Amino acid sequence: MSGRSVAVVGATGAVGREMLATLHRRSFPVGSLRLMASARSAGTSLDTPWGEVEVEDLAEADPAGIEVALFSAGGARSREHAPRFAAAGAVVVDNSSAWRMDPQVPLVVVGVNDAAARAHRGIIANPNCTTMVLLMAVAPLHRAAGLESMVVASYQSVSGSGQTGIETLSAEVAHFSQDAAALQYGGWADPGHGMYARPIGFNVLPLAGALAEGGYTDEEWKLVNETRKILDAPQVAVEPTCVRVPVMVGHGLAASCWFSRPLGAEEADRLIEEAPGVRVWRDRVPTPLDCAGHDEVLVGRLRETLGRPGGISLWVVGDNLRKGAALNAVQIAELVI
Repeated sequence: MSGRSVAVVGATGAVGREMLATLHRRSFPVGSLRLMASARSAGTSLDTPWGEVEVEDLAEADPAGIEVALFSAGGARSREHAPRFAAAGAVVVDNSSAWRMDPQVPLVVVGVNDAAARAHRGIIANPNCTTMVLLMAVAPLHRAAGLESMVVASYQSVSGSGQTGIETLSAEVAHFSQDAAALQYGGWADPGHGMYARPIGFNVLPLAGALAEGGYTDEEWKLVNETRKILDAPQVAVEPTCVRVPVMVGHGLAASCWFSRPLGAEEADRLIEEAPGVRVWRDRVPTPLDCAGHDEVLVGRLRETLGRPGGISLWVVGDNLRKGAALNAVQIAELVI
């Protein structure tokens, strides 16, 4: 395969850097590479596997000649610039929420709904990281038995908030560690200046994302709407709760799912194990520490439902910077070229 002209937009961010690493790790045929970001980062240089590349100002960059553009620059920049890249002939794979629910834009999880990518009109949306990790486990069951309803709670790492989330957790862990007894008996001092509504260090926040319609957060609505679009199952009932946890990398989800027919644990285990990009752990419990830095999504605690028999409960965890973002984006690019 001949080398391709590739642009990474948002190249200086956590996901942008992971996109570069993923392109190299998967031997993507990069013939020429351009890096773009906001004006603040323009003019700096990044050392890449293809040599040192100067970062361009996205607002002023000419997209002519670019064949594949991987966007991870936020929704506002994607809405403004992705159409002009597509108009210039690039296939844009966008990691923001800007295009996910546009009916003209495919929303693709590679390994789940690959065929949808072929219907693109220049832009393909990368789903939310929690939705992608979850559907790697649930989609094989849906294909076999037809998902009807799902109750799901996410346990989302701080890297889902970007580099600032990682820095916030590090600072707050250091702050609270100076007075560990206060965590046990009370009287702790607020670290202040955090990016979350409450401290995240040694804590759990049952509010991931911003409040939206009906008292649910935008992260919770993404689980509802994106699941329906990706599975092409608009009637699926999803009851979500999204939680931020003091973990650096790796989103976990606990889900109970019911289908158009009863599904047993043995069949569910086989269906998931046979699916690409996902692995069932039977002898130990998969955790964020196990998935960090790995492409595969891990599934454990696979069991039949109790209160409402006939369904499957499971735990799934995946690296939100890899399959939840950069890996899936590069996999989409591999599909379309």
